[in-house]
Amino acid sequence: QVQLVESGGGLVQAGGSLRLSCAASGRTFSRYAVGWFRQAPGKERDVVAAINWNGDRTYYEDSVKGRFTISRDNALNTVYLQMNSLKPEDTAVYYCAAKDLGSRLSIVLVLDYEYEHWGQGTQVTVSS
Repeated sequence: QVQLVESGGGLVQAGGSLRLSCAASGRTFSRYAVGWFRQAPGKERDVVAAINWNGDRTYYEDSVKGRFTISRDNALNTVYLQMNSLKPEDTAVYYCAAKDLGSRLSIVLVLDYEYEHWGQGTQVTVSS
């Protein structure tokens, strides 16, 4: 069982940057696919970015391409989401999610129901 803890959220002006971190417990985190999702008030939870076990495959939702970068450091059991050129519409609670893929290490998961483990979320607020 892996536990996920997000950090790095906060209030930032439009055009600014934040780096979110998702720290995981457990020794086998390198087997996990990880995704970042966000949920704004009154909206569904949507994927923002996802990464496979070693970071050589990534996925980005269209609205964040070129602005956000997902990466991971398996030695530190941590996945990052670097967010640049932030916009007010990026305001949401951001969640990281993980799933142990075992031998299917190359897969990137982009649907929330595919993930087994979730963090508690971190608030990102972008002011105009």
